[in-house]
Order: sequence, then C-alpha cells, then structure tokens
Amino acid sequence: MGNFKILTFTMTDTPVKKNIFYRVFYFYYDGFKSMTVGKQLWIIIIIKLFIMFAILKVLFFPDLLKEKFKTDRERGDYVIEQLSKSH
Repeated sequence: MGNFKILTFTMTDTPVKKNIFYRVFYFYYDGFKSMTVGKQLWIIIIIKLFIMFAILKVLFFPDLLKEKFKTDRERGDYVIEQLSKSH
C-alpha cells in the first residue's frame, strides 16, 4: 500500500503532455530523481565504462592499420586482401 502512494505521487509530478518522447523523458527523470542507492551504482557503472572504452582501448588496442599504411586506399586493399584469402 505504501509503494502505491509513492508511485502515485511521482506520476502526479510529471507534466501531462501527449508527446510520447516528453512522457518517456519524465518517466526516467522521475525514476533517477527518486533513486538512493541506484545513483551510486550508476556512477560506478559510468566510471567502469569510461575505463574500459577510453583507457584500455588506447593501451591494449592500437590502430594497426594506421601504423602500417599511410593512405585509406592501402588500408582498404590490405583488408580486402585479408578477407579474400582462401585457406
């Protein structure tokens, strides 16, 4: 019963608009606004994604095609050659 009152309260705070994008935005906005533990978890997730995509990519996945070849044409030819090799 208590959860129903909280849900009713958050739904009445959202402005009544017929635009679906506006209603979806306020649905998530109210959800994030009422989070307590979830905010900290989202911060941890964002930090982990930043580390994975920004730092680890630079350190462990260098752009080999840019290092080996100077032009896009050479890179394209190399990729086509590697893909069309028959084993």
